[in-house]
Amino acid sequence: MSEQKRTREQRRKELKQKKHSKKPVKTWIKRIIVTVLIVGVLGLIGGGSLFAYYASTAPKLDESSLKDPISPKLLDANGDLFATVGSENREYVPYDEIPQQMRDAIIATEDSRFYQHNGIDFLRLGKAVIANVTGGFGAQGASTITQQVIKNSFLKNEKTLKRKAQEAYLALQLERKYDKKEIFEMYFNKVLMSGRIYGFGTASEYFYGKELKDLSLDQFAVLAGMPQSPNNYNPFKNPELAQKRRNVVLHLMNLHGKISDAEMKKAQAVPVESSLLPEDQRIAKKNSKYDAFIDVVLDELEKNGDGDSIADGITIYTTLQPNAQKQVEASLNSNIFPNKDIQAGIAVIDTKTGAIAAVGGGRNYGAIRGYNYAHDMKLRSPGSTIKPLLDYGPAVEFLNWSTGQTIVDDKITYTGSDQVVRNFDGKYKGAMTMREALYNSRNVPAVKTLKEVGTKNAKEFINRFGIDIGNVTESSAIGGTSKSMSPIQMAGAYAAFGNNGVHTEPYSINKIVYRDGKTEKNYRPESVPVMKDSTAYMVTDVLRDVLTKGTATRAAISGLDIAGKSGTSNYDSNQIKQWNLPSSAFPDVWFAGYTTDYSIAIWSGYPDIKTPMTTNEERYLPQHLFKEVMTNISKGKNTGRFKKPNSVVEATIEKGTHPLQLASEFTPDDLKKTELFVKGTEPTSVSNIYEKPVLNAPNNLNVEYDEASSSATLTWDFDKPKDKEVNVKFEVSVSINNGENQVLQTTEQLGLNVQSLIPGSSYVFTVTAVSDDVRSDPASISLTVKPLEEQPIIAPPGETDGNDNPGDGNKNGNENNNGNNNGNGNSNGNNNGNGNNKGNGNGSGNNSGGDQSGTTPDDTTNPDGTTGSDDSSNTNP
Repeated sequence: MSEQKRTREQRRKELKQKKHSKKPVKTWIKRIIVTVLIVGVLGLIGGGSLFAYYASTAPKLDESSLKDPISPKLLDANGDLFATVGSENREYVPYDEIPQQMRDAIIATEDSRFYQHNGIDFLRLGKAVIANVTGGFGAQGASTITQQVIKNSFLKNEKTLKRKAQEAYLALQLERKYDKKEIFEMYFNKVLMSGRIYGFGTASEYFYGKELKDLSLDQFAVLAGMPQSPNNYNPFKNPELAQKRRNVVLHLMNLHGKISDAEMKKAQAVPVESSLLPEDQRIAKKNSKYDAFIDVVLDELEKNGDGDSIADGITIYTTLQPNAQKQVEASLNSNIFPNKDIQAGIAVIDTKTGAIAAVGGGRNYGAIRGYNYAHDMKLRSPGSTIKPLLDYGPAVEFLNWSTGQTIVDDKITYTGSDQVVRNFDGKYKGAMTMREALYNSRNVPAVKTLKEVGTKNAKEFINRFGIDIGNVTESSAIGGTSKSMSPIQMAGAYAAFGNNGVHTEPYSINKIVYRDGKTEKNYRPESVPVMKDSTAYMVTDVLRDVLTKGTATRAAISGLDIAGKSGTSNYDSNQIKQWNLPSSAFPDVWFAGYTTDYSIAIWSGYPDIKTPMTTNEERYLPQHLFKEVMTNISKGKNTGRFKKPNSVVEATIEKGTHPLQLASEFTPDDLKKTELFVKGTEPTSVSNIYEKPVLNAPNNLNVEYDEASSSATLTWDFDKPKDKEVNVKFEVSVSINNGENQVLQTTEQLGLNVQSLIPGSSYVFTVTAVSDDVRSDPASISLTVKPLEEQPIIAPPGETDGNDNPGDGNKNGNENNNGNNNGNGNSNGNNNGNGNNKGNGNGSGNNSGGDQSGTTPDDTTNPDGTTGSDDSSNTNP
């Protein structure tokens, strides 16, 4: 019993201890709840106070601001205003004239509870709060149509608590002052649709050429989907994205009971492009200056998340250079074009900064034109302009190729197929340097180069420029890419070659300043090295040759150091057959060129790829446009030359050696090439292919003397080297009476006629074979000319001889009478006696060896230096 009693007592104690232990836990729970309530109340008070403060600083409602967009200001690179973009040509549509399906599409997409809330949709706000907690502030918006009207009319486009608080407060005020129809009408006519298009009525005319009442369900859905991302969902520029967005809108309309399943599916089946206003009916309207450039600015705002800010009255500081823009537009609208239908897109980039100086969107481009050929065109093949970016640039960058790297231009096929790689002229030219292959734009060497580089390296290299060309294959080496690049992208990429390998993504905005005049947002991208400076300069140096002796000599400008590359795309065999095109037709032509100041890329072709180009006027149009634009925008500038960095060295190599070797002193001149090398990779060994030639001495040397003409004819034979092409000449010299050896003449003939030999003299003739600075052993032969026989001179009675003796036939002295009888009664005599009396009978006197000029043969060398063409020449010793 006692044990049981103790046990009960112990149990009671344990129960008491448990009760005492639970009290502290409950106490803490109560304290926590109270604390949370207090913090919540304080938070509400603080939040309410903060909301009240923000609300008190909110701008006042202004009806004109509610209904009209606030135009942004666009300033050029000099800070001068050149455009304001806003409500020009806006189609204002009253609420009662808005078709019901158009209203339904907007409400279902933008604010399905528009007619139930009082300006703020707290249910939608709760969902957005959860999304923002999990995804970060600003991950999802909860703005109603009313709030969007407020934001676009009075507030900056920023995601801050202050802006949200002011937006909510003003939305409540707006709902109190205006009814739902009025608010919807404000939104409908004020919202940014795309570019400079405000309001659904304006967009209807712009994209479809119709009034709203004439649109179909699928067209209503396209327009209703655009405000979320105006430029991305522009059906002219991005029809695929626009179609996806349209189908989402139709799904939402069906979800909210506005259309049936059948209506939804029927509308979703309609291709977006099928009902758009045709290209040839989109009339260009010159609403402002520099429309093509403005379109690029608007796209850049959209890309940076500021697409809606254009309606916020911002000031946009652009990179526009007015003189360059004017020149581009003047060239595009000049008579330089071969016909009225061909189009062109031009981009002018600052080589050093990447800033877009000018944009040529097309001929007669205007504010209502949808397609900007300089910015939007990314589907047409770049042709050979891709070779520096995909083939040769990577070869220098990754493989340390020199500009003298040997490549063989011969017949090959693409790997794994029987398709032959063809050059534009249908020929193969054998071994050549990388330099020659690039400036002559040979296709086979380009494909071989890409194979050496590897498609992975090639893709990585071109991606450094922010350019996506899709999968890289062997055919990509010559422009066969699934994706392409715009002229703006190409000009930006080429600029990096002219800027020591540093690339800046092309940009048109320096900064934007919000309506308060204080808040700024910087738009300048960072410059990034995309290649070694050695790669940039070596490619540039080769591209210089493109304009001096390559495929783009028409683009050269005297006095400017320019590098560049032409490009032409081709139709494939299926296209030629399907569209019944001539085999010589081509769809696209390009030229990209740059100086140290500007980089310009130009595309030309027809809007419809099925329309071919066939003439040289069409082929060379981009080069002519480049020359005109670059010449004029470079006037008055001290444009510098490209400078060779210390990482590059020059060396004179022997073309065709593999690996490359230095040229020797015996390398033929036509095989000596001065090329560029990455420092440390230049060759050090000298080629021994061409050694010092050994020349055989002339043989069978013979001399024949003609006493009548006092001349000698030399003839000889010569055995040329059989294994080498050697240019040989023969040096003929003479020594008279053991005197000093004198060169008579150097001839390519195997003989020489020597005139005016002196009787009684001894001659040693020497003939030596000569090739450049190589000489053979001499061959010599002697000739002694006998003196003339002495003849007595009988003087008539009363006359004296040369010694003043009577003419009795006795002469004391030596008389030489060598005369020149020209057959015209004139004679030259040299009468030497003891008295040394020289008689000159109507002649020149002292003419030894008498020149029989009346019988000089044709085709010989005469004393006056004229030469003939037979196997022997004629000269005087």
